[in-house]
Amino acid sequence: MGPNRRMHIGDYADLDGVRIHYEQSGAGEPLVLLHGGFGGVFVWQAQVPELSERYRVLVPEMRGRGRGHTPDPEGPITYQVQADDMIAFLEGTVGGPAHLVGGSDGGIIGLLVALQRPDLLRKLVTIGSNFNAQGLLEVSMWMEGSPHDDVWAGPRQRYEAVSPDGPDHWPVVFEKLQRMWRDGQPTLEPRDLSGIQVPVLVMAGDDDVVAHGHTIELYEALPLGQLAVIPGASHAVFMEKSNILNRLILDFLAEEGPPQTILPVRRAATAS
Repeated sequence: MGPNRRMHIGDYADLDGVRIHYEQSGAGEPLVLLHGGFGGVFVWQAQVPELSERYRVLVPEMRGRGRGHTPDPEGPITYQVQADDMIAFLEGTVGGPAHLVGGSDGGIIGLLVALQRPDLLRKLVTIGSNFNAQGLLEVSMWMEGSPHDDVWAGPRQRYEAVSPDGPDHWPVVFEKLQRMWRDGQPTLEPRDLSGIQVPVLVMAGDDDVVAHGHTIELYEALPLGQLAVIPGASHAVFMEKSNILNRLILDFLAEEGPPQTILPVRRAATAS
């Protein structure tokens, strides 16, 4: 075990009435891994060991999600509500600015935090994230599926096993997330993204649920953006290509200043 490694520690953060479960390991600069959809701590199991060799890694489970550790308070789940939760987590639990790696919805939340509280972010990585609803390819199981469909058996069983709201609350959480996706969220535009002044690495699998053109549009709208499309990978790139993903994340976070390339084109104006 390396000098910066610590055992995983589970704890809760009380954020303005929302009790968020999170795990942390490692030491050093804080790095927050933020899941999307019906994900949780388990989504990042192939990332935490390597990333925690260099960073203090914190993995929160958003309201009503993860393995069901975090309760679901009254009211809708929206991207802005979750961004508010993350801002409170960064302020109260992390204690200051951090690197944030967000997968899917987690990346969307990261973009909102970067726009609203750039003082709380060092660098941001988005993985398979869209900045508005038009960027998604049609995925009917998310928009039209039932909480009892076989495709949701894994998330449903994880939730029912430990949910503080009880197993019967699963359809309620499912409907809240489905409504968020059906309501056309998020609603960011390229002109909004141009205001993000922290370095952002935009990543996606080459068979992701986000349209390739949309991913490139996200990258090109960011003043300090970088782009990586991982071959042979889907929206589950965390598990499919974890070695490549981890290496790209670590290299990006370790960079000091803007990239220095031999033949800059888009970055020619800022090249030394």
